[in-house]
Amino acid sequence: MKTLVIAAIAAVGIAFPAQAQFTLSDRYQDQDGDLIADIPEDEAEQIDPGTLIFSYTPVEDPAVYEEAWAGFLDHLSEATGKEVQFFPVQSNAAQIEAMRAGRLHVAGVNTGGNPIAVACAGFRPFTIMASEDGSFGYEMEIITHPDSGIEAPADLAGKTVAFTSETSNSGFKAPSAILKSEFDLTAGEDFETTFSGAHDNSVLGVANKDYDAAAIANSVKARMLERDVVSEDQLKIVYTSETFPTTGYGTVYNLKPELQEKIKEAFFSFDWEGSALAEEFGKNGEDKFIPINFKDDWAVIRQIDEANGVEYNCQ
Repeated sequence: MKTLVIAAIAAVGIAFPAQAQFTLSDRYQDQDGDLIADIPEDEAEQIDPGTLIFSYTPVEDPAVYEEAWAGFLDHLSEATGKEVQFFPVQSNAAQIEAMRAGRLHVAGVNTGGNPIAVACAGFRPFTIMASEDGSFGYEMEIITHPDSGIEAPADLAGKTVAFTSETSNSGFKAPSAILKSEFDLTAGEDFETTFSGAHDNSVLGVANKDYDAAAIANSVKARMLERDVVSEDQLKIVYTSETFPTTGYGTVYNLKPELQEKIKEAFFSFDWEGSALAEEFGKNGEDKFIPINFKDDWAVIRQIDEANGVEYNCQ
């Protein structure tokens, strides 16, 4: 199983040793110990692109979200004085590699991908979507269809379980660790695995009985139910995790400091009322951006990585 993972995300150089420790790539500095890359002190190393490239994590078909983000990107353009372009990435690894290569400046990165993006691409997350009371997050669910005969995680033995991608927290990392530690079920040994590529693919695969079960983010499932893409009677929940932080939003490390501040202000000054973002993400009760701290708010995700033996050897 580990060989499959390494092959699938070799582009960002992730290996899986026995022990794990979170460190940044040698190309970045962290003088203040906040676990994210410092902005270069040398102005010659800072960039000020004429067009800002933005991408949202590919938890579903990117086309679903280009329209949802359009109003926000207009606001971001006004706040920064820059043209802003939506970049529809097809995979988490492609998003991280684009930022690492300097082709992506602002992004919403999935939960499990945040540590990888921080370590390997100089990602500086600073905000997250939250509800009016400031609460945020989602749960990982293991779902099945009513005719599967699966009533509990122990029943996954001998079945086929769909994961999304190797960089996804709820779609791979968390369920792998939980199934091993709580139920003594090892992927590839006690049950067969397949990778769907996205949470919506996994939900649809279970609903259509292509997969016996799948590990998904319940926030994606909720939006699909709201849009009538699937119905409640097609799905059954057999496990729900603790709450995890959801998509983190931030910038690449080497944007000019004043530009990074303008981008931050754009997130926190955005008017959600009546917006396409509110229409889409309000289905999860999210209606504003709040500040987050990678060192503290992603500690549980780094612990999951450690439990899975993940180390970020960024080449």
